[in-house]
Amino acid sequence: MKRLAGVFATLALGGLLSAALFLFLPKAPPPALQPPIVGQIERIVVEKAVRRMTLWQNGAKVREYRIALGTAPVGDKVRQGDGKTPEGLFRIDRANPNSAFTLSLGLDYPQPDDRARARAAGYDPGGDIMIHGQPNALPEGGKLPGDWTAGCIALTNANMREVWAVAGVGTVVEVRP
Repeated sequence: MKRLAGVFATLALGGLLSAALFLFLPKAPPPALQPPIVGQIERIVVEKAVRRMTLWQNGAKVREYRIALGTAPVGDKVRQGDGKTPEGLFRIDRANPNSAFTLSLGLDYPQPDDRARARAAGYDPGGDIMIHGQPNALPEGGKLPGDWTAGCIALTNANMREVWAVAGVGTVVEVRP
């Protein structure tokens, strides 16, 4: 019994020390608030290897975001279900405020050469590639870890709302390896 009491006392002391350290250690500063983007952007550049999306306006970078990709992100999308995010030059061709994710902007994939290659080889090139937020089923502020999409480009909901406000149909999207 004395031994058990000693174990509990040690655990309690350890918990108090941990709490004290947590309270008195310097905290990371909150992220700096960035001024809102005014007007429409002209280009979105996605760099798959570093999981980064950059918004460009008037030839200058105006915002960068961390992104998630398809479950098999290395390489170009070839067929439906391969888990890859397509590479190349696209345009936003549709906007869906009621998608299964927090907002979505569709890319004009597959393009004619993707369709021709798939038809010649006898498979489906896939489609419905989007830039979107997190699944609607997640609580606000939630974020799925890692690369989890079927080939889309995913952002946090807050970042997606910002992109939604400044990127419209016709915006160029360049997806690099």
